Amino acid sequence: MAEEVLVGVPRDVERGKERGALIRMADREVRVDEQDPHAGGLTSLLEELAERRWPAYLKVDEDTGAITELRVPVIVRVGRLVSEPEGRFAVELVPSQARHELPADAPAGFRELLEESARSGTLLVVTEDDDHRILDVRRPEEDVALPRSLPVRGPAPTFRAWFFTALWSGEILAWLIWWLFPISRTKAKAAFDALNTLSCNPSTVPPPCIPFLYPDDGCWGRAHEMCRLMKGMSIPVRKVWIEGWLTAKTRNHPSCEVHWGWHVAPTVRVRRWWWFGASTQVIDPALFTGPVAQSTWQAAQEDPNSQLTGSSARIFYLWGSVTDDDNSQTETVLATYRSQLKARALSSSGPPPYAHCPV
Repeated sequence: MAEEVLVGVPRDVERGKERGALIRMADREVRVDEQDPHAGGLTSLLEELAERRWPAYLKVDEDTGAITELRVPVIVRVGRLVSEPEGRFAVELVPSQARHELPADAPAGFRELLEESARSGTLLVVTEDDDHRILDVRRPEEDVALPRSLPVRGPAPTFRAWFFTALWSGEILAWLIWWLFPISRTKAKAAFDALNTLSCNPSTVPPPCIPFLYPDDGCWGRAHEMCRLMKGMSIPVRKVWIEGWLTAKTRNHPSCEVHWGWHVAPTVRVRRWWWFGASTQVIDPALFTGPVAQSTWQAAQEDPNSQLTGSSARIFYLWGSVTDDDNSQTETVLATYRSQLKARALSSSGPPPYAHCPV
């Protein structure tokens, strides 16, 4: 079966057509095969992408015009490219947390576009496989709804910069409340459970669910949404960021583990013995089934040399101290990775969790 690749914003998704739903992309018409067991889910996801004006990566049977594979690209900048053995490149995509690879056999034009973005900060549409090997790189078309704001990788804030910013914004008071007024273990577990109930059903992925079952990427959006919700529960909350050569075991990825350059999650102070002592615990439903000690969270990511940085809950992206007070950037991140989760569930891997994973 000969296949061609199409990347673009789906348009005019028409259900009820003979032989399956019809989708227009640029100057082509393709279709969802009505015999495909995932036909309904594929059509629904294409409709969502069309509404958001977000690109889709499609493999299409050249003879029948039927979609054989659907992936959802990300819109990113390139931080840097690092040469690796055997002609491969490690690629830092901003603001992604995942570790990305440009394979040795990738077209030369992909590397040129990535290098251009690293130099000038231009946005790119990047599509990857489940192991984050880059399949396609291109500039956004005019009809793509670009993110209103996309963080630029900058230095992490120094203590002095944090202190004066915190003093001006009132974050020192928030830190004191977080430190001096810990919550009970019962309240911490109740908050965790309340957030975990918002986890997306991987087959339907209804907004405004949180895509905990897509652990590959998007943690900064998940963490910011969790902090917003915990503040609504009157829980003092901060964040902890980890950097390193991170690997986390999970049943929510087909290969049973994910690889990150960094990760972030909310933290709470939890009382040990009534008012006598407290510990910092991490709320991370993407990795655990309840609150855990910060040391446990760090150890689960398997890099003994990893570095932790605490921040206020208001910091959306640590490097550059980016905030998102109106939650617009958070919504874009959550929508992107909800789509990624749904695309994975509709693929040959099926929906997570994966029974073959040992954890």
